[in-house]
Amino acid sequence: MMLPEKFQFQKEFEIGSYQVHPSGYISFCSLADLLQEIAWKHADSEDFGRKLLDEKQMWLLSRFEIQVSQFPSWGDKVQLFTGGRGAARAFAFREFMVWNEQEEVVARAMSSWLLVHTETKRILKPELVLPPQLFDPSKAPIWQPEKLLALGPTLDTRELVVQYSDLDVYHHVNNTSYIRWVENLLAEKGVFPSNISINYLAECKEGQTVSLTLSGEGSARFVEGTVDHKSVFLAKMEV
Repeated sequence: MMLPEKFQFQKEFEIGSYQVHPSGYISFCSLADLLQEIAWKHADSEDFGRKLLDEKQMWLLSRFEIQVSQFPSWGDKVQLFTGGRGAARAFAFREFMVWNEQEEVVARAMSSWLLVHTETKRILKPELVLPPQLFDPSKAPIWQPEKLLALGPTLDTRELVVQYSDLDVYHHVNNTSYIRWVENLLAEKGVFPSNISINYLAECKEGQTVSLTLSGEGSARFVEGTVDHKSVFLAKMEV
């Protein structure tokens, strides 16, 4: 199969009952889980994924933007596509696209990643490990996830404690757990956004107390998570 739009990897998924809201449509968190999964599948297939741990290197997701035009529902089969989209400064970019069974685009996403030494935490050049045929370091995409700044008055606050189920294999909060926190907070307000931008700013670990602050200006809503007054993530949604 010739992949569309110069994507480099493809995988089919069926939306399960455990991935949907009471509405029957996939949750934002579950969609992000699928995007994260295909990213790792692609990276592992080309030996620049989990294999890097042997060399004391790891990928950190820095920024993520997801735009959904139609949420798939329970039982739907979807085609996910992903591919490298070049690099700029220390960031390596990865794009995603989701098709429904009619081969219509129902979601798109762009992400930026940092290659980090696991012990020194030093940021490394992505071209050290990325195959040039997949990630051209001389090219950067027009669409790049933005650096966010929270705007508007505070609308709500609450606290949560990081649980074991929030963690990834690195014992840090999983990228998609932050999205679940945001999604749950907005759902309490009756808000179900079709897009999200998120900046991952610092590590967050089991047992830490995260303070969530919801703010807004116009149609934009922001959720910031802090630990001991240090920002660990910031998300933006249009509602």
